[in-house]
Amino acid sequence: MADKKSFADDAMPFAPQLLGAATRMTRNRSDAEDLVQETMLKAFRSYESFDEGTNLRAWLFRILTNTFINSYHAKKARPQESDLGELEDLYLYRHVPQLADKIKSQSAEDAVFDLFTDDEVKTALENLPEIYLMPVLLADIQDFSYQEIADMLEVPLGTVMSRLHRGRKALQKSLVVFAQERGLIDVA
Repeated sequence: MADKKSFADDAMPFAPQLLGAATRMTRNRSDAEDLVQETMLKAFRSYESFDEGTNLRAWLFRILTNTFINSYHAKKARPQESDLGELEDLYLYRHVPQLADKIKSQSAEDAVFDLFTDDEVKTALENLPEIYLMPVLLADIQDFSYQEIADMLEVPLGTVMSRLHRGRKALQKSLVVFAQERGLIDVA
């Protein structure tokens, strides 16, 4: 059982990470600040129920995620889902042969992302359907495990894995468009 007196010292170091995730979720700085503030207030109110020694970061992100889903997601119309089943795996990698030399010295993700501007990657992320955005943000940006994401989103582990797979495929497809526009790959 945690003591509310230590809440600020324990939780505030995670505020920048929460704000970054909230900004990606809401796609608006002001809404993100409100979301983090509401998250911190809810966390403070229930801090005595937090089990010391467990993952405070995951606990805060779960509150953030649930608050986002309950407050912001409910206000929006149901997200438009795309059928990504037709998109082949590793679509981006197969269309960027110039990566072969770079991939040998760094991870495939690092090699690909080095070719794109931050704005292009951000735009690709922002264009993801909501259903895929949360798992991708939590796994690939915030480095949560699949099980932690399943717990936060309150969905089965298989659902997290499926949404991550489809979200990543959608990102690849968006980045291929940017690569084509910048002449990095041939429009075939």
